[in-house]
Amino acid sequence: MGMAAVLMLLRWAHFLFGITWIGLLYYFNFVQTPFFAETDPPVRSGAQQKLLPRALWWFRWGAMGTIIAGLGYFFIWQSGRAFQSWHVAIITGGTMGILMWANVWFVIWPKQKIVIANAIAVAGGAPANPAAAGAGRRASIASRTNVLFSIPMLFFMGAASHYPLAQVITQNAIWEWIIIVGGIIALVELNALVGTQGATKKPLDSISGVIWAGFILWIVLTAIIMMLFS
Repeated sequence: MGMAAVLMLLRWAHFLFGITWIGLLYYFNFVQTPFFAETDPPVRSGAQQKLLPRALWWFRWGAMGTIIAGLGYFFIWQSGRAFQSWHVAIITGGTMGILMWANVWFVIWPKQKIVIANAIAVAGGAPANPAAAGAGRRASIASRTNVLFSIPMLFFMGAASHYPLAQVITQNAIWEWIIIVGGIIALVELNALVGTQGATKKPLDSISGVIWAGFILWIVLTAIIMMLFS
């Protein structure tokens, strides 16, 4: 098998796992969360016990497969190549993708385990775990942040091979890109990890808010990159 075939298989796997992951991310946020808010407690409890664990299994392993295949493709393809526009786009999108993966495995899944365990315990007659509500809120904020990231992330992944965002690559521009774009992405992620209330959390509390926030982040990051590398 030639290297071109290996790269094609990795890219195919990256797409396949990515569709599974992001599709479930949108299902959780655009379908399941509104349903849970409107449905009766017994129905919600049953879904938390039976549906949620199954969906989260595919969700977290979809994320894992996406990252493994994507990193494999990146390190093989870029080996020996000079820094170019492809690297700017793919690293920008990939950074958000890796943070999304970390949110899945180290925030959403651990917190949802608390929610699921609480639903099972309460259904069995045990008292509710007071930590479950806070865990659910933290998982929700991290999940909504992943939706926010997904909008610019998918754009930069596509732009890497199809739209040259960076025209003039200089050492100064690279460092400015790392500091400015990296700093903005880090602040968005920090907002997902610290606190449960506040003005910066409000866009994450509605579907329209998180979608608008995602498009605003896309515009800001794209404009900064095009200015830095023009």
